Amino acid sequence: MMDLNRNQFMLIGLVLLLLGAQLRLIDTFVLNERSTRFLSQQKAKVEQPNVWTFPASLTAKAPLPMIQRKKISPPRWLGLTLISLGAVLVLHSLAMRKPG
Repeated sequence: MMDLNRNQFMLIGLVLLLLGAQLRLIDTFVLNERSTRFLSQQKAKVEQPNVWTFPASLTAKAPLPMIQRKKISPPRWLGLTLISLGAVLVLHSLAMRKPG
């Protein structure tokens, strides 16, 4: 098991602080078409068991319909949680001894 040193605690804390600040400032994330299509395909794989399939050569390749972009709205408390956790890690790293 590897022990974390002061610099690693500081880095993790700063990343969590910045991620929490981003979640507090932005209300909704809109995914692009490629990400939305990927998520809808993954959801379809989970929902429908694949019992009988036709060979790919027998099925007609229809153009993929235009998919409405998926919107993700994280809860408000998540940003505050990440900010507070990041602040605790940064303060903890400042209290530790310097490496070396």
